[in-house]
Amino acid sequence: MTTGVAMELVRLPAGSAALEADLAIPPNARGLVVFAHGSGSGRHSPRNRYVASVLQDAGLGTLLLDLLTPREEAADRQTGVFRFDIRLLASRLLDSLDDCRRDARLRELPVGFFGASTGAAAALLAAAARPDGLRAVVSRGGRPDLAGGALPRVFVPTLLVVGGNDAEVLALNREALSRIAATQKQLRIVPRASHLFPEPGALEEVSRLAAEWFHMHLVGEHPAAHAV
Repeated sequence: MTTGVAMELVRLPAGSAALEADLAIPPNARGLVVFAHGSGSGRHSPRNRYVASVLQDAGLGTLLLDLLTPREEAADRQTGVFRFDIRLLASRLLDSLDDCRRDARLRELPVGFFGASTGAAAALLAAAARPDGLRAVVSRGGRPDLAGGALPRVFVPTLLVVGGNDAEVLALNREALSRIAATQKQLRIVPRASHLFPEPGALEEVSRLAAEWFHMHLVGEHPAAHAV
């Protein structure tokens, strides 16, 4: 049962664009997780909002970020022109990281990225570009293969979570894992789960795995140690 930390709408500059995000900071937060949404999705994704609520209960702040402006989202729904522009999405993730460092509430918090679908590729591309500014990456049903040549330059601890019934994406994740340079990397398979993890208990398992990974690499402890 999640406690529900209040979310604040914030607007972040990213080059010539202004991006909207929902920020939640639980009391005594010990880290911050920035969510990179994937193909055709955004900060209102019920799946990522659920994962975010679990992370908040584990003492981590969350930033659910729209990587596209409303105008770009409308164009993408019609043409798909932006969703596979991984370099654009990664550059905006890096801009959000810089924005966090300018916010007095966030600048001291260790940061991780949580990416879904194409957002996972953007998170890994950003991690390769800024390894000293990031502590961990988690991918949910992601397309890490789309990070291409950046994978051998990803040194931050990386967790890939895939549904056991998501055969094509699972194969792509296995291959991508072999190319990621990080010494701390894992592929975790949620049995009998499909791509969006709608099966009973599947999203809860994703959330548990993500909370453990971020606590291990952002905070340096198991999330149970934070419980009161």
